[in-house]
Amino acid sequence: MIITTTDSIPNKEISEILGIARGSTVRARSIGRDIFAGLKNIVGGEIEEYTKLQAQSREQALQRMIQDAQALNADAIINVRLTTSMVMQGAAEILAYGTAVKLK
Repeated sequence: MIITTTDSIPNKEISEILGIARGSTVRARSIGRDIFAGLKNIVGGEIEEYTKLQAQSREQALQRMIQDAQALNADAIINVRLTTSMVMQGAAEILAYGTAVKLK
């Protein structure tokens, strides 16, 4: 599966647009991470616990998007984007989406 943020793939021709492929996950912070993050907030610097949580969330959303595109029998996903939104205090959704296409 080819994944790209561009609207075309070099040396490939899009033969069919299959629709939007999407994948999301909602993650909440944990009390353990919050304690370490609170301490880090006092001294400054990167809050590695949240960085790891965000990276895991992005990867899961991307994998779910790929699974959605595979269900559409896509060869590639173009114009891939990631977005996030707060669902409730302490919980956020990461959404990955793009256009599932067939290639010639």
